[in-house]
Amino acid sequence: MKVHLIKKQSIEDFVLKNARSKESFRIWLSIIRRVDWNEPNDITLTFNSADVLGKSSNRVVFNIGGNNYRLICKYHFGNTMVHLFVKWIGAHTAYSKICKEGRQYIIDVF
Repeated sequence: MKVHLIKKQSIEDFVLKNARSKESFRIWLSIIRRVDWNEPNDITLTFNSADVLGKSSNRVVFNIGGNNYRLICKYHFGNTMVHLFVKWIGAHTAYSKICKEGRQYIIDVF
């Protein structure tokens, strides 16, 4: 199934504020446009550095730009499309901080 990315504008806004991330997110977005996923395992087959989070969160963490940036998305596999909701974007160090607080399962900034 094709991916419907919800809140792409959040990624575009992040890139405007973090110019070094532009090429990395451009590559990630170009891959997302072409994928065909049928189950969560397909996410990690496409992005081998992605981590599907547990605790029934239906969330995945993408490592972007050689692990410089992290993108947390919530996913929902519908009947005809995968909906991928942007929940958080930031630098690896900021991600480590929210993990120490256990917020990677619930954070919803965007």
